[in-house]
Amino acid sequence: MSGGGGSSKEYREGSSSSAPTTPSRYESQKRRDWNTYGQYLNNQRPPVAVSQSNFNHVLEFLRYLDQFGKTKVHVEGCMFYGEAEPAGPCGCPLKQAWGSLDALIGRLRAAYEEHGGSPESNPFASASIRVYLREVRECQAKARGIPYKKKKKKTNQ
Repeated sequence: MSGGGGSSKEYREGSSSSAPTTPSRYESQKRRDWNTYGQYLNNQRPPVAVSQSNFNHVLEFLRYLDQFGKTKVHVEGCMFYGEAEPAGPCGCPLKQAWGSLDALIGRLRAAYEEHGGSPESNPFASASIRVYLREVRECQAKARGIPYKKKKKKTNQ
């Protein structure tokens, strides 16, 4: 990997030992995610270079990943919609869990900058991506009957 930012490289190389270190689980996931995104773009017709990708490509990638999801997300017409513990099976789709998508975007955001992308042009840091993730979180919370409430910042008194 080429190092663009110093902080994650310093984190990876925590010891001063000269022996090669095994990448951390986070670094391995980040490399795998980066390669998966690059392969996804390469399979587009016409292929898209990572440097030319934008937030629309990222949104399409996130939607594409839903087909591999393992989280049951009930649709509004389902009798289990809004129930945290459904009593039986249903035909609602499996999707990627919000937390998995959020973590994925965090890793891809870091990888983009490590591969020479500038923070200003980082498609993973786009406001559209944040809005999409918020909508997924709220939709999944409603569908599963789990209230997500924004925590208020504590004020010093």
